Amino acid sequence: MSCKKCVEKPVIKLINSNKTLCKNCFIEYFEKKVKKTIADYNLIDKNDHIIVAASGGKDSITTLYLLNKIFSKRKDVKITALAIDEGIHGYRDKSLEHLKKFCKKYKIILNIYSYKKEFGKSLDKILKTYNGVPCSICGVFRRYLLNAKSRELGATKLATGHNLDDETQSIVMNYFRNSLNVSARLGPITGIIPDKKFIRRIKPLYFLTEKEVTIYSFLMKLLDKFNECPYNHDSYRGKIRDMLNDFEAKYPGTKHGIITTFIQLLPILKEHYKKSNYIKECSSCGEPSSQEKCKSCQYIDEVIKPTL
Repeated sequence: MSCKKCVEKPVIKLINSNKTLCKNCFIEYFEKKVKKTIADYNLIDKNDHIIVAASGGKDSITTLYLLNKIFSKRKDVKITALAIDEGIHGYRDKSLEHLKKFCKKYKIILNIYSYKKEFGKSLDKILKTYNGVPCSICGVFRRYLLNAKSRELGATKLATGHNLDDETQSIVMNYFRNSLNVSARLGPITGIIPDKKFIRRIKPLYFLTEKEVTIYSFLMKLLDKFNECPYNHDSYRGKIRDMLNDFEAKYPGTKHGIITTFIQLLPILKEHYKKSNYIKECSSCGEPSSQEKCKSCQYIDEVIKPTL
């Protein structure tokens, strides 16, 4: 698939194979890789209800588009979308408008839940009194709602748009923080021990880079512009992302090397942490938690309630 015989000009050079691909060959390469990831890691089974965590951004729109394309004719697999409206003016409201139009076009059921309705305040208002890192509190609330609402909607799995870049960032972050137990839960399908209250996440874009996802979404006209969250300017993940991008620019293939090594180590990590990965229930809300009270309930008690 080197496009030596193609008439069209190449649109990308693949770092991991040193091949150049034209538009049609790249689209074929991209979609085959998603299908291979789904098949190799058994991401989707018969009678699955897959809920896609959709934000309206390039990664989640691409995931939703492809899963719908691949499984729309399968009567035994159901694909729906779930969006979380954090309440970020000028950012999330715009991406949700695009998502609504997309779901209407492809006749996909879309469920939307907001921080304001579920927690009493939008993220914009929360951050007026909260002095911590915005991504920390937002990430906790977002993960909480994705799991709780997916379960309420009858999901068997929750598909996310995490790509290869996202996963390498998580791996390195956990290594720097001495959190290998957290890394053990990563991979194309998350979790160590199945738990009825925790909806396992699947990542169909796991082996595709952010650059590849961006190019695919543009070529398929899934998104015409990309906006970055205004609160993402000084996050820990952002600094790790910049570091890895710098390494990748100087030493092409760095990110693929991290993922390839991690995939080989992942079975060992899962086995090692299997016995110590007991999932508790939050004493306040009953959701899965590693502590007596989950982090969401802690934030609600310490940050939101005092200012209501």
